[in-house]
Amino acid sequence: MKSKKMNLSYRIATIVMVLFVVTAQAQTQEGYLSKEDAIKLALEENFGIKIARNRVEIAKNNKSVLNSGYLPTLTGTAGATYSESNTTTSFPDGDRDGNPTPDVELNGAESQVYNGGVNLNYTLFDGLGRYYNYKSLKEQYDLSELQARETIENTMLQLFSVYFEVARITENQVVLDEAMQISTDRVTRAEYAFEYGQNSKLDVLNARVDATNDSILYMNSKQSLANAKRDLNVVLNQELTTLFTVDTTVNFTPMDQIEAYYEKVKDHNVTLLQNERNLAINAYDVKISRSGYLPSIGLTGSYGWNLNQNPASAFFPSQNQTRDNLQLGAALTWNLFDGGRTTTRVKNAKIALANQELTRSQLELEIERDIRNALEIYKNRLQVFKIQEQNVVTNQHNFNRSTAQFQLGRITSLEFRQAQTNLLLAQTNRNAAKYDAKLAELQLMQLLGQLLNIPY
Repeated sequence: MKSKKMNLSYRIATIVMVLFVVTAQAQTQEGYLSKEDAIKLALEENFGIKIARNRVEIAKNNKSVLNSGYLPTLTGTAGATYSESNTTTSFPDGDRDGNPTPDVELNGAESQVYNGGVNLNYTLFDGLGRYYNYKSLKEQYDLSELQARETIENTMLQLFSVYFEVARITENQVVLDEAMQISTDRVTRAEYAFEYGQNSKLDVLNARVDATNDSILYMNSKQSLANAKRDLNVVLNQELTTLFTVDTTVNFTPMDQIEAYYEKVKDHNVTLLQNERNLAINAYDVKISRSGYLPSIGLTGSYGWNLNQNPASAFFPSQNQTRDNLQLGAALTWNLFDGGRTTTRVKNAKIALANQELTRSQLELEIERDIRNALEIYKNRLQVFKIQEQNVVTNQHNFNRSTAQFQLGRITSLEFRQAQTNLLLAQTNRNAAKYDAKLAELQLMQLLGQLLNIPY
């Protein structure tokens, strides 16, 4: 009986030690991924950010002078024609003496025609339509940059949501490691006490059950950590098997700094800034539509070259004819009445501008509400974190005293286990509260337009 008990205790201890060794070996093989390194990788490799940057490049190309309509158009033309003919010329009247004149035959007569030319068109004035269109394209480029910034901010939130999940589980594993060691020691102590008649078999069984439960919790936590790391590798566009450890330290932004950011929210919130760009674009659309009321003036120019190579005929020898031609012109076009289409476009553009102004007022109110909500959530979670920290201190004292009382036999194993469970719960709750508070801060910083400007 004694040998079986000792073997069971040894097996449990061996399982625990194997888990510790495997974990230690894995950690020595994993690289360290700091917050700064994670941000750098995301900015360089994240698919969403790459797509957003490509859209910015498209907008940059669109706002170029090459797409503005300010440059002339120049087209070139060239052609060649070849023909071959057979002709027979008859003289029915004969010569002066009345004798018939023989027919004149020309077989295989070849002729070639070559031509080439260039045409130039340039719009001097189009009612200022292209001027305002060029301005609008610049605003669209600025808008695309703001949209890319929004994508980056959302990616940063996604990144740290997963990064902090890895950090939380990592810290929880440390807590579970300690719990497993305590439970293993408790099994050993219970078995020795049972052998010497100091407790009952029930105490041994309870200790074994608790040790098994702690082992299961540890293994489940290990699986969750592996899943969270794969999620982070997806965000960073890395191989899913890449191993790393993360930074578990968290620093919070001082409240006075947050209040300073709040005063400048209209100048930094990306949603409000996008709305300002859309307002400018709509204002230019009105002016572009109005350009249809004005005339357009254009210049045209062309140069052509032509070469004709004609074969000999019955009356003329073969000949080559070369000709070149230069033309310049100007044209004024004024659409005096287009059936009201220009007027309709102007009216619709004005309505779109009015809608955009209404949208701005709505966004300002909604963002003000969101900031106030986010600030309250952040303050609440920060307070919860501080309370949880104090709760860990309290439960640690309680567990230390319970341990001393348990070793003296003054409390039961169930009472000791309750103290251990309370400490474990307090520690995991503190870890969760810490990262919940930090994520709430990051969400607040995004609304304040400072997410990309603060240390993480």
